[in-house]
Amino acid sequence: MRAFHSVADLENAVGTHVGYSDWHPVTQRQIDQFAEATGDHQWIHVDRDRAATGPFGSTIAHGYLTLSLVPMLTAEVYSVAGLQMGVNYGAERLRFPAPVPVDAHVRAGVEIISVTPGDAAYRLVARVTVERQGSDKPVCVVDAVSVLVP
Repeated sequence: MRAFHSVADLENAVGTHVGYSDWHPVTQRQIDQFAEATGDHQWIHVDRDRAATGPFGSTIAHGYLTLSLVPMLTAEVYSVAGLQMGVNYGAERLRFPAPVPVDAHVRAGVEIISVTPGDAAYRLVARVTVERQGSDKPVCVVDAVSVLVP
């Protein structure tokens, strides 16, 4: 965990890789709950028998499930002291280069791309690369945009 003491301290980290989260399993229970929450019950996610003979050899996590893990994963990578709040503002770029098979373990690496001051807040862009243990290809790459209110 990298602890930034202030937004100014975070600004000094622009262009650097700040660290990695722990590894986390992606379970069928998570996948099924995500399917319930979103209404996306495509067989590659929820039908273990059919998915076993499909293109991935097992069920896989929804891409947006992988994306939804980003806040939890990045919270393990860095923190910024002196904030009233930080809120998700969106994404500037999002890709899912490889699937996340059920029971795979994933972690996130974070690079600080920019910190831009505004009237009452800062705009942070962090490139988050979610990796799958044992794979050389990332499973999600996103330039996550946050608003930081000191």
